[in-house]
Amino acid sequence: MKTKVFDVQGKSTKEIELPGFFSKGIREDIVSKVLEASKTMQPYAPSLTAGKQHSASGIIRHARRKWRTAYGKGISRVPRKIMSGKGSQFNWVGAEIASTRGGRRAHPPKTISMINTKKINKKELSLALASAINATADTKSISKKYPRVDTKGIKELPFVVESKINSLKTKEFIDAIKKIIGNNFFESASIRKKIRAGKGKRRGRRYKSSAGLLLVVGKEEQPKVKIFDFKKAQNLSVEDLASGGLGRAVIYTENAIKELGEKLK
Repeated sequence: MKTKVFDVQGKSTKEIELPGFFSKGIREDIVSKVLEASKTMQPYAPSLTAGKQHSASGIIRHARRKWRTAYGKGISRVPRKIMSGKGSQFNWVGAEIASTRGGRRAHPPKTISMINTKKINKKELSLALASAINATADTKSISKKYPRVDTKGIKELPFVVESKINSLKTKEFIDAIKKIIGNNFFESASIRKKIRAGKGKRRGRRYKSSAGLLLVVGKEEQPKVKIFDFKKAQNLSVEDLASGGLGRAVIYTENAIKELGEKLK
């Protein structure tokens, strides 16, 4: 399977052979499995000793003729701490349980339930990455992720450009990208930031932003522009390509294609 390499003017200069995984199928189930295993959550919970820092004894007994018993007092058996006492008579108050003052929480969040212990085999991870890369060259996946894009106007998939694009400044870079992927696709693939609807905007998550275009470069390449995300081919992951769904808009440099072919042999 071959594809065209575009220059910064948006013109095809040559053709290169794509790695073998571009011609294989897309395993959405494996990609979903990898994304599920990579989910993280910050564990949170109250202190283990919260509500238990007291001098209360255990469950109060209702036995006869025993010291510090609640027999005949008409009180429940909840743990109690003694505030004052005289002989075998005590002034005590409930402690520790959730219904008492200063007691623990009834059902606090458990940190163990927030730790993701799912694992992925190396072969599955490799297959998921190959499928996610393959989806960036699949017309159906792209049209599903970007419904407003007319895929008929796309020149060639995947988008492969010469390494000269890394030396362009912002304005020149944007012009080159528009010529390669088209104005319609560029507008849909641009990073968009908007204010979140609902109460979340008052809880530390005021803005929502789209992922936008991703530029995959080689090991020795370093783009000058910062308006789009870029990733080294050696560090490319499934989360970078399929976090919001398969078919992200991605532009590869020629060196990146070669390195991906070596990585996923």
